[in-house]
Order: sequence, then C-alpha cells, then structure tokens
Amino acid sequence: MGRAAIAVAVAGAAVLAGCTVQAPDGDGKRRSPVHIELPGDTPSPARTPADGDGDGDGPGTTTPAAPTAPGAPGAPGDDKPSAAAVPPRVLWSRGDTGRDVRELQARLRQVAWLFDGPTGTYDDSTERAVSGFQGKRGLPRTGKTDTVTWQRLLRMTREPGTWDLYLMGGQPADSPDPRCRTGRVLCIDKTSRTLRWMIDGRTVSTMAVRFGSSGTPTREGVFTVYWKSRDHVSTLYDSPMPYAMFFSGGQAVHYSPDFAARGYAGASHGCVNVRDEGAIAELYAQVRDGDKVVVSW
Repeated sequence: MGRAAIAVAVAGAAVLAGCTVQAPDGDGKRRSPVHIELPGDTPSPARTPADGDGDGDGPGTTTPAAPTAPGAPGAPGDDKPSAAAVPPRVLWSRGDTGRDVRELQARLRQVAWLFDGPTGTYDDSTERAVSGFQGKRGLPRTGKTDTVTWQRLLRMTREPGTWDLYLMGGQPADSPDPRCRTGRVLCIDKTSRTLRWMIDGRTVSTMAVRFGSSGTPTREGVFTVYWKSRDHVSTLYDSPMPYAMFFSGGQAVHYSPDFAARGYAGASHGCVNVRDEGAIAELYAQVRDGDKVVVSW
C-alpha cells in the first residue's frame, strides 16, 4: 500500500474511533501526532505537564472542565470559590446580665430606643429595643446584640458615665465609713449613692439613694433619727415624703416617687431619697428613734 493510502487509512480510523491531537510537549520532544482510542478501551488519563509551581495547571494551559452555571462558585468571572456567609457573633441576648448589658441599655437610651433602666438584665424591653434598632438600619431583626449591631450602635453614641449606667440604681456600695461599724446605723455614702442599714458592723440591707442638688445639698456628718412619720407631707414643698425618718432639721430619709420614675435625672431638696418602696418600708419598720445616721463622701 502506498504512503498516501496508509495516511488516508489511519486518518479514517482516527475519525471513526475518535482522536485527540497532541502538541509537542514542553520538553521539546516530538510525540505521535495521533492518539487513537478504540471503542471499549478505558480512556487515557489526562496528562498534566509538570510546570514546577505545584498548581498543576502550567503556564498558559487550561484543563477542560464541565460547564459551570453563571453565578456559581468557579463560574466565568469568579476567580475564587465563594465562601459561605458566616453570621456575626452574638455578644448578648435575652437573659444575660452584667455591666456590658448596662452599657448596651445606656447607649440604646441615648438613641431613644429604650426608656427604662439601665437594669443590667437583658429583658423583654431590651430585646424589643435591639430588634427595632436593627430593623431601622436594615439589619436582621433578631433582638440579639451581635458584633455588627454593636459596632453600629457604638458609632452612634458616646461612652456612658457611671450614673448613665446606674441611672435607676443597682450600683454596688463602697466600703462603709468606719463610724458605721458599731451600733445600729443608717450608713449613707454620697460617693456610691447608697444606704447601708447596719447593725454591729453587719450589713442588713443596701439600697440606692439620691441626694439634694448643689443649691440644697444633703448635710454630712453624724446624726440620730429623732422622728419618724409614715405618711409625711412636706409643709415647705407640699410634696409627699412617705416613710420619713428625720435626722437633721427638715432633712430625712424617705421614699421618693420622683426618684422611682426619673432616677438620677433629678434631685431632692436635701433629703435622702429612696426609690425602692418595698425596701424602705422594711427599713422603716426596723429603724428606731435614736439610731445613728452617718452621711459621708
């Protein structure tokens, strides 16, 4: 058979059986220009010339792949697989307590999403406030404070001070004044804004208190309870002073509905205000005329 006939026969067999034309390899060596796969044979594995960079693709070469739907990972125009979205980390949620929750509540008050507290407890109202804040800004309304929500709130608010955090009380008491360590004493601390009821150096109860303004300050010193009046009404200011325990002129420890409503946003006319009516009712029942009162910084 002549050379031309042989070439035609080989080409025909290649067309019938299917073929892949191989270009010269990277090492410059010539390979057979025709690779024939006969029906029923196992397909030859794709060859990947070594390129020295470890990625298996080689410079200027591509490996055939199945078509990819537009927008899917690895689709044309997508030069790297897309990672699954990771939800932001939750910092605080319903039931959490502590100083950080107080700060969250104080900041929510600044942007008028919360009006009560801060209480230090992530309650229903806090959850609703967070959810409202999130929805207003296009964030998922989970009611949980995650890192994205917290960063957004931080950018919109200022650092709250001590009495922003404890606007409605709940602050820890400082160590008692040494003059409070003996006998029966109403130990009142202007620095921590607390009242300790102490008997022989033991603290029986502690409650938040509020004092007079700069124009009508609460006097400091050592006094005694000289008069108790359960349903007292001020003749000077015509305001109720229930559970009043007078210790210095017209100044007394008493329950204040204004303190209960507004917290440290207000002040007294010199009296020591208590906002917890239940706590002062118990205190009033225990304190006697003649018990000591210490007011100090």
